Amino acid sequence: MRSIFNTPVVTPVLRFLAKCGLSAAGWRLEGDLRPQPPLVLIGAPHTSNWDCLLLVALALQLHVKVCWLGKNTLFRFPFGPLMRWLGGIPINRSERSNQVERTVQFMRENRDLLLCVTPEGTRAKVDRWKTGFYHIAHQADVPLLLAVIDGDARCVILKGIYHTTGNPERDIPEVQEVYRGYNGIVPENTFELPPKRPVATDDAFPHTSSPIGE
Repeated sequence: MRSIFNTPVVTPVLRFLAKCGLSAAGWRLEGDLRPQPPLVLIGAPHTSNWDCLLLVALALQLHVKVCWLGKNTLFRFPFGPLMRWLGGIPINRSERSNQVERTVQFMRENRDLLLCVTPEGTRAKVDRWKTGFYHIAHQADVPLLLAVIDGDARCVILKGIYHTTGNPERDIPEVQEVYRGYNGIVPENTFELPPKRPVATDDAFPHTSSPIGE
């Protein structure tokens, strides 16, 4: 299926424009990692509609194919074809019972993709992360790519790869710690993490890859 990431002639031009646009806007990418699909990419803090455009531009720069979940109202005529070409996958939030299962099946059938999920589920301020990203990654047997949107420094930081264990009560707090201290593009919408839990030194992050660059 053609998308912004694999359209002949158009994609190379857009890669060049994305690189120029990011540079002009003062944004950069940090992390010596070329993501290897399949992965579930966590993009957080998600605080602005600009996050989606930033994601697309960075994916073009990294030469990877990214898809993202969006509420089905974004795909109404006449914008549906454009949203799908940009990598969007419509979801109906009123049908929550089967959404994870459908997305897991999609990931199993498309092993060349990075699926981007925002754990907040909305750009507005929330009091907790939704857990769909975790269950999708674990059931599809793909790792998480931890990407931090640092609005203060105007950079997106690829922090590393995290392998889920099937214990979300343990894993999700560990993942959240990677995002502690960072603000999104709109700081007042940034999710406030719960107080840090003490972790034994010899048991900390046993199933996380080494930090990028080490």
